[in-house]
Amino acid sequence: MAAKFEVYKSGDQYRFRLKASNGEIVASGEAYKTKAGAHEGCEAVKRAAAAATIEDV
Repeated sequence: MAAKFEVYKSGDQYRFRLKASNGEIVASGEAYKTKAGAHEGCEAVKRAAAAATIEDV
């Protein structure tokens, strides 16, 4: 199984989480007012992660 984003309702808002292929949650997003907003958040993470670097601080 590949990694996947899950969009879910939390109260009256929507959130997303990214699950690794083993089912472990590796990232979660903020709350969005709409499901479409949560989907856009997933797409933003996908775009940003493709070019992300690791920085020790």
